[in-house]
Amino acid sequence: MSGFMSEDFLLSTETARELFHSHAKDMPIIDYHCHLPPQEVAENKNFKNLTDIWLKGDHYKWRAMRACGVDENFITGKAGDEEKFLAWARTVPRLVGNPLFSWTHLELKRFFGMSGVFDSASAGALWKKANELLAGEGFAPRAIMEKFKVKMVCTTDDPADDLKWHRELAAKPGVKTKMLPAFRPDRAMAVENVVSYREYLELLGKAAGGEIRSYAGLIEALDKRHAYFHENGSRLTDHALLVPYADFVSAGELEGFFAKVLAGKALTHEEVSALKTGVLFEVARMNSRRGWTMQFHIGALRDTNSRMFSALGPNTGYDAIHDAPIAAPLARFFDRLEASRELPRTILYSLNQNDNEVLAALAGSFQDGTVPGKMQLGSGWWYNDQKDGMELQLKTLANMGVLSLFVGMLTDSRSFMSYPRHEYFRRILCNVIALWVEAGEAPRDMKLLGGMVEDICYNNAKNYFGMAVE
Repeated sequence: MSGFMSEDFLLSTETARELFHSHAKDMPIIDYHCHLPPQEVAENKNFKNLTDIWLKGDHYKWRAMRACGVDENFITGKAGDEEKFLAWARTVPRLVGNPLFSWTHLELKRFFGMSGVFDSASAGALWKKANELLAGEGFAPRAIMEKFKVKMVCTTDDPADDLKWHRELAAKPGVKTKMLPAFRPDRAMAVENVVSYREYLELLGKAAGGEIRSYAGLIEALDKRHAYFHENGSRLTDHALLVPYADFVSAGELEGFFAKVLAGKALTHEEVSALKTGVLFEVARMNSRRGWTMQFHIGALRDTNSRMFSALGPNTGYDAIHDAPIAAPLARFFDRLEASRELPRTILYSLNQNDNEVLAALAGSFQDGTVPGKMQLGSGWWYNDQKDGMELQLKTLANMGVLSLFVGMLTDSRSFMSYPRHEYFRRILCNVIALWVEAGEAPRDMKLLGGMVEDICYNNAKNYFGMAVE
């Protein structure tokens, strides 16, 4: 039995321990999808204290605190940073079995050398020690990335963004972690709210150098911004989709629907879906032309609590899992692209883990032999980036695809303290493979399995995305 958070945490066999310690542990990281603020990376922000770097903006922790009866004042309210930190310290001992319990202790161990249980009794000394360390250069964003061997991060950026901070960082000498943008055109598809959408069109048009007066003009503007992102190193788009869209109509109909938007008229559900389909399809074609990868994040039912959304806004811990059917529209969408040989590299994630086999099977239908692992079942995402969710994703991919070609873990995080989650994933990966060895389902060939682990941890992502990592 391994002790609490020992060096053999989550590694249940000698094979697992050898795979992790000899092959996974020291591999670099490519964090190809995150929500880190580019300005904080470029400016190498110093964090005020442990709350600033660890609790601020972390809606995983906020949800747990609310569930444990913590008043909102100590979560997102006006309480002081130390008060919020102590409220989290009172919460953590109640979270045994929740991945936050493991993540919390792994992060504290890797960043501040803390052993033992984090609770109210240990919080005071930790607060003082961590804040002293955070005041030094060794805990600024770029130093953290270097410490964890992060070769590249891809942030999540709107097409209208000028990428100022990415360009500024790229111009700095000696920076060891590349920060590249990822193109996320969600607002260019958000035609439901005509008022806010028209405001966004002004912003996008200005960034693209002209006024958007038609649907064709919208696509032209997006293509110009896509090209601009390409010039600045981007090779990824990211799309948050409640459900996949595949309501194809003629170009003339799209122009008519778009004209209604420009006139300030509300659209029907069918018209909204058709415009979303059209924009998504054209961005996919841009990805194909420029050799990019497309990521679909499917099934996040966002902002379910209207009272708290009004008070706090989005991304504050009030999102849930959607359960709508996704296979048929996704198949139609891919088939339309494949018919003209314009289907780009694609990674599929669903917040509903019941969709794993659906996505894995569909991905297999559109592999074409041009790129190893071209169509990918993405890593356990959001509610699924925990032990059971990761094991399920790995086993589903192994059963229905080719696990050895998997591009691995991402943080999907706003926190600079989240890099130990790559270690968490790697431990689980090594343990899953080792259990196949124990059952006689895989040989104890450490050259074969060790190479597979190293590929999943780093090499596959390096080769797959086509971005200059080093």
